[in-house]
Amino acid sequence: MFSQVQLRYFVTVSEEGQITRAAKRLHIAQPALSQALAQLESELDIGLFVRHPRGVTLTAAGEAFLVKARAALAAEAETVQLALSLRRAENGAIAVGFVGPPPAIGMPELFAAFADGNPEAQVSFQDLSFPCGETSTWLAGVDVAVCHVPSVEEGLCVQPVRVEPRALLVHRDHALAQRSELDVADVLEETFVGFHPDVQEAWAGFHCLDDHRGEPPGRLTEDDALTTLQMLGIMSTPRAITTAPYGDAKLAAQLLPDVEAIPLRDAAPAVVSLVWCRDTNNRLVEDLVEVAKSLAPSDDEL
Repeated sequence: MFSQVQLRYFVTVSEEGQITRAAKRLHIAQPALSQALAQLESELDIGLFVRHPRGVTLTAAGEAFLVKARAALAAEAETVQLALSLRRAENGAIAVGFVGPPPAIGMPELFAAFADGNPEAQVSFQDLSFPCGETSTWLAGVDVAVCHVPSVEEGLCVQPVRVEPRALLVHRDHALAQRSELDVADVLEETFVGFHPDVQEAWAGFHCLDDHRGEPPGRLTEDDALTTLQMLGIMSTPRAITTAPYGDAKLAAQLLPDVEAIPLRDAAPAVVSLVWCRDTNNRLVEDLVEVAKSLAPSDDEL
């Protein structure tokens, strides 16, 4: 019977539409990939692809099989992540994901208080991509994340940690860089950094001020930003602007001497929060949340 490796090969070729590109993405030789696909089709006794001079397309059977193959790979990944999560819980460890500055820098008081109450806890930090797809899937590799709130679906919990203004991140050669403060109206028509299409629309839109404009910016770069490091690289040139929670923006400006963080006076505030799955088995998540509640902003600030 076919293996998970064969399924992964099949899905990758389906997505790339070409064996050569898929082989590069999988870091294997093209002949080996072609052989694995032929073996999969032989074992299934169906044709999955139609071969063309410039690539491949799925047959009707291939289209149907792709749905199940993706589900099988997702189930495998979910099982692996569950096992890792259970092991962390048993060993007194917690994995904290973050978007933006490391939490120990961005909110040291939270993790200092947590460490005081859990001196034996093993805390690891993981730099996450910007939220993509379902938030529960995006969180699969960690126990809890610290970030501006992503899409919240059933089964997720959110605990605000701090509320702060939004700030504009702009290169010092940009026309707006000399301003000490800005209104939202001053920047809505500017060119904004483009996010990767997989990034959650509302999350990307928040950073592009879509919540004030009512629609995406008229001008976006083609950068497809997916991570904080990518965003910092893009901001090292004066091509476009973006926004971020003020604390994150100030830290970014410290890392990039040519970038300014300018407060946006009338922008809706950013709410940096803990986000986790309700069915977590890790008691350390509950402890961290309790510490966050003790430091949380008042209802009037939210």
